[in-house]
Formats: sequence, C-alpha cells, structure tokens
Amino acid sequence: MFPDEAKELVDGLRELLASGGFEIRQWACNMPNVIEHLPKEARSDSTELWLSHDKVEPQESTLGLRWNYDSDILGYKHRPVPKTTPTMRHIYKVTASQYDPLGFILPFTTRAKILIQQLWNKQRDWDDPMLPTDLLKAWNEWENELPSLSEVSLPRCYVSVDMDQPKVTRQIHIFCDASEQAYGAVSYLRTEDNEGKIQLAFLIARSKVAPKRKQTIPRLELCAALIGARLAKLLETELTMEINQVVLWSDSTTVLSWLKSESCNFKVFIGTRISEMQDLTDQHEWRYVDSLRNPADDLTRGRSLKDLTSPNRWSQGPAFLLQAESEWPVMPVLKPPEDEVEKRKSVFCGITRVSNPLNPSEYSTWKDLIEATVQHSQSDPSQSSPATAEDYVMAERLIFQNIQRDSFPEEYEQLKAGKPVSNTSRLLTLSPEFDEASQLILVGGRLCRAEGLEFQTIHPVVLDPHHPATKLLIQDYDSKLCHPGTERIFAEMRRNVWILRGREAIRKFQHNCIECRKWKAKAEIPKMADLPPARLRLHKPPFFSTGMDCFGPFHIKVGRRCEKRWGIIFKCLTTRCVHIELLASLNTDSFLMALRRFISRRGTPSELLSDQGTNFQGGERELREALTNCSTELHQHLAKQKITFLFNPPNAPHFGGTWEREIRSLKNALRTVVGS
Repeated sequence: MFPDEAKELVDGLRELLASGGFEIRQWACNMPNVIEHLPKEARSDSTELWLSHDKVEPQESTLGLRWNYDSDILGYKHRPVPKTTPTMRHIYKVTASQYDPLGFILPFTTRAKILIQQLWNKQRDWDDPMLPTDLLKAWNEWENELPSLSEVSLPRCYVSVDMDQPKVTRQIHIFCDASEQAYGAVSYLRTEDNEGKIQLAFLIARSKVAPKRKQTIPRLELCAALIGARLAKLLETELTMEINQVVLWSDSTTVLSWLKSESCNFKVFIGTRISEMQDLTDQHEWRYVDSLRNPADDLTRGRSLKDLTSPNRWSQGPAFLLQAESEWPVMPVLKPPEDEVEKRKSVFCGITRVSNPLNPSEYSTWKDLIEATVQHSQSDPSQSSPATAEDYVMAERLIFQNIQRDSFPEEYEQLKAGKPVSNTSRLLTLSPEFDEASQLILVGGRLCRAEGLEFQTIHPVVLDPHHPATKLLIQDYDSKLCHPGTERIFAEMRRNVWILRGREAIRKFQHNCIECRKWKAKAEIPKMADLPPARLRLHKPPFFSTGMDCFGPFHIKVGRRCEKRWGIIFKCLTTRCVHIELLASLNTDSFLMALRRFISRRGTPSELLSDQGTNFQGGERELREALTNCSTELHQHLAKQKITFLFNPPNAPHFGGTWEREIRSLKNALRTVVGS
C-alpha cells in the first residue's frame, strides 16, 4: 500500500468511527508521514519518541510481539520469571510464558515439551523439588537461554516492496519430519516474479511430542505428514493472496508409498490417517527431500536460541527453493514396504452358493428346468456351440432319471441289477422294466408286438406324482393345451409318461391353477341390497309413497278428427295398489287435474316418485320435455299440498321398476280389450 493510500485509509477510519462516538488512539506506522498529521494524543507514545528523534530504535508492542518501526521486523519479548527451586509448577509457568503464535521458535520450545514429558514418566507432585539430576541439568540449560529470546526476530512482510506485484507466482512449501521424541511440519512462501527473482518467507510451523507409547518411525513420519496436510488446508483457507501451487515434502519414502496406496489395505491407525491426508491433499503434490536439506529436521532435533538469532535454513527456508525447479530433489523410485506389519490381514469374506441346476424347486416352469439342465450338461457354456435337439432330449431324459432315483431308489437299483421289484412296491402292478439305453424305468405290458405305435407310447416312463419336476411337467401340459379338462391332459400325457394316480395329480394341480379356476368358475349372484324406505311403510295408509309414470300416446277419434290421449299410473310402493287416470295433453294443467282427481279418490300422498330419464320412447319424449319445463311450478304447487316430488336419476330406469312393470301389464290388457 502506498503512503497516500494509507493516509486516506487512516483518515477514513477515524472519521467513520468518530461518527459513532469511537475515537481511535495509539496510531503507529513504519512510515512517519502517514500519521504525522494526526493530533499528538492520537499517536502512540513510542511514535512520538520516534518522530521527535529521541529514540533511535522505536518499538511497539503488537499481538504479544515487538514491532520495530524502522526495520519493520517483529521480535520476541523475554518475560523474566523469578528463579526458584525447579518444580513442575515452575517449569509449566516458564514454558507457558513463551508466546509464539507462528511457531517460529518451535525448535527451542519443543525441547522443553520433551523434557516435561520425560519428567512425567514418574508420578510427581506439582511442588516436588526432587527432580532427576540429568533432567534438572537439561532444564537449567534451557532456562539460561531465555535471555537470548529478545534477539530473535523475523520480517513482518512476506516479500519486499518490489516483489509485491499482482503478476507473481506464489507457492506454499510444507516440510514434514519426525523423530522418536517429536514430529511436526514447517511451511514457507516461495514468490517468483517474471524476471526469475525468488524470495522465501517463513509462514507457520506446528509440532507435537511423540506419544509415550512407543511408535515406529514410519508411523511418526505419517503423523508429521498429517500435520503438514492440515497446515496446507489452514493456509489455503486463511491466506487472502492467490496461491498457485502447494507442495508438501517428506523424507520418508515409506509414507510417500503409503499415500499412493488404498487406505483400506492398512490397519486402523495407518488407514484413517492416509484417508484424511488423501482428502486434504487431493489437489496437491507430494515430493521427496533428504534429511540434510529438510528444515523440519531442526524442529525434531531441537535448536538453541543462539542458533535461531542468526540466519539459518529454519528461518529463511532451504537453499534449493531459491533455485529453479530442475535443481530440486528428485523423487526416488518408490517401492512397497517389504514389512507387512502395517497391512490389514486379508480375510476372505464371501458366500459360496452351490446351486444344483437339476433341483426343480428352484424353477418355475418345465422349460426353465430343461434349459438349466442343458447348460449344466455342457462343460463350458461360454465356448460350446449352440444346443441341439439331441441336447434337449438328453436333458429331459436326465430329469426323468433324477425323478426315478429320488422317488423309487430301491426299485431303480433292483431293476438295474436285473432283479424283480419287491411285493410291497408301488410299481408292482405296472410290470416295470428297465431300459438299458435310456437308464429309465418303463411300464411293461402286453403291447410289445403292436404295430403303428411308438415305443414311448407302448412303454411310457414311470413318474411319481409328488415330485416337483412332475408337477412342472403337468403345468407345462396344462399351459400348452390351454387349460382343458382333466381327462384331456391325462390322455395327452399318457402318450409319453405314466404318472402314478395321474388323474388325482392333475385335478390337484388344476385346483390350484389360477387360470383353470378362472375358466371353470361360475358367476356368483350378487347379494341384493336392502329395500328402500318407501317400500317398507307398513303402518301408513295406501298411496303414502306413490310412484307415477305416464304412458302412451293412444290415438282416438273425436268426431272426424284423430287426437292423442295419454295415461298416468299411480302405484303405491308399499301395498302395490294401482290407480289410473287419463291425460288429455301433456301440459301442466292436465297433469294437475289428474293429480287432483287422484287425491280426491285416494287421499294426499306424502311423496311422489317419478322417472325423468331417457326411458320414454316416441311420444313419451313430449312428456319428458313437459315435465322438465314445468318442474319448478310443480314443486311450488306440491309444496302447498305438503307433497314431496322426487325424480329418479337419469339413465336409471331400474329405480322405477315397480311401476314400469305395471305399465307393461296395463298396455297388454288395453291392447287386448281395446285393440291397437
């Protein structure tokens, strides 16, 4: 940022916060002209000393560190702790007072962490002064180095002003290493401009003490690599500048080979860490670096503060990163570790299912069973030629053999040996014979000399009705013959096979066959619904619930002219009484006069039911139109008489079947008496 821009930013922030009643003080800057226009009370005291030239090296406390304005360098503060007899409480107090947010002095502080771990090898009290002599000596040496902490410093900026350009290449390089006592990782920012100028800057470092339970070096190296992967994720998230590439380095070829393997092949300790690292560094590159050029080696071996005050590879990064990429360490040929200790023991977990293709229970049709038998009989179905007709004949014969071996094992062995069957055998009445060519039990008999009959018709194959394959065969015949009667199937099967108690077996199958039951089923008479309320008013007078309908027209002669007349029938729905009136026309007045005559003779009905559907034919269409047009007037007139007029639904003549049947009888009587 240029001085003018910084000055505008300072003024803008002061003005913005002052509008809300907040006044910022203690302003400090490494360039005096940025804040020299501010009031004296707004600048920090150290800045005032710097501006007045009373102090040569002005410093300001920033984020727990010291900031030198002039050189723009961050330094560490030494916080002296009064020396007392070393105890665990005193040791923790001294180590906790060392503030190191970036991990720049980790090579020094890691030595104290290792020392504390060794002190806890034995249960101690917090104020116990009796510490081991060798550990106490190591602690005193470490504590005596603390005054040199104020001499440790690092640049505040990652790059110089001339390298702070938009068109530069930025890379993050993370180095990992482990020892028997500690492991960790350190990261650097590599910046290269278009002219090939390169600068390195320390970013951040993290370390951990090795667990008390002894672990192998490859495992500790893997833990160090995991810290490096997490650092890469942290820097990608937190750094606001554009990063072109992230490279991770390790001096363990074992870890690098593990990262190229499947995590599921290793034990839990290795597998979970490999899986996490593969997820975190999926887009990054892992490379090999030897221990001599690995800056993370300083972290695990430990360094004194005196070593950190002078320029070294820990603070400035490895020298090879200042060179072209062709000068970097070359990745060796990675070989899988010969030690299989970390590999997960391979255990076969599978299901071996042996399926007998001749087991009929596994098939739903006879054709499927034949196909499976054909495939089973071939040595290599993938390379053999297509099945022939002979193959299917042999498959059917093999199925018959299995049926007989399962159902008649004793008889099969006796007949095969040339002996007769026992007197208690089910096959005794069939005079069974054993055919050497087909290896099947056949029916005997006295038709050996019959001409014009096939051999299998004279000597059919004996089958057991309870065998699953026999049931599939019956199903096949029933389906091919389109589900005929029992005798039809029985006669057709007798041409080739003889099923014991065959008719019973076929009937039993057809009884369970859905298609057979569907074709042979008889239509069921539906249960009639309950009678409507109008048919059940037993304690009401006749014509309380009345159904009415018009019929006609009838042509009559009045003088010389021919006129039409209609009839209207009123029928009591409870007592079946009938009343007939004559209609001169189909208008409303004619209907109302007929209704008045009906009421004067039979009394006022409570409800009238009429059919307004499409069942009217010919002249009755006029009646339907008239009733439709006058329905509103009828309702109004009948309402005064306390009569409810109910129309049947359209297209439902069965609703008025009671009076429709009477109209038919009435028409037949009139046609007989009066004539057509």
